[in-house]
Amino acid sequence: MVLTKEELIGLLQGEVRILLHLASKVDPAKLDYRPSAKQRSTLELLQYLAIMAPIHLRAILADAFDLDAWREAWRTGEAAAKAMSLDEATDAIGKQAALFAELVGPCSDAQLRGEIEIFGGRASRGSLMVSLVLCHYAAYRMQLFLYLKGSGREELSTLNLWAGMDAR
Repeated sequence: MVLTKEELIGLLQGEVRILLHLASKVDPAKLDYRPSAKQRSTLELLQYLAIMAPIHLRAILADAFDLDAWREAWRTGEAAAKAMSLDEATDAIGKQAALFAELVGPCSDAQLRGEIEIFGGRASRGSLMVSLVLCHYAAYRMQLFLYLKGSGREELSTLNLWAGMDAR
């Protein structure tokens, strides 16, 4: 793998840190903001982020991908997430940093290089962690940033999005 296991865990934990920073910028009065009628609201986006990574990561680390088990995990997770408040969703996202160390930390290099068939394609577990977890974080982090900007947080800048920090 191009990344070391420690680098991968660090990148995933960095995404959590940036998401928590962005979530701290959400105005509770604007939780229902959505760019269009068929898009998620800000709260729904955070609820999605509360479950996406753990479900994908556990599927990637399973001995074999079981679509029915994945669907059940998604249904169960989604039902729990839909009941989450802003604080609960943010807390669930924050707990993912420790989950990455817990689940990825014990993996050997051979396990990360090992291939699994998932969603009709075959790839190494390490590359799937990048494409299904890390890349999803980057995409949905951008979406959250745009929701924040669209709901009136005009002071936010690319430093908030990419570095998880306020501009001076």
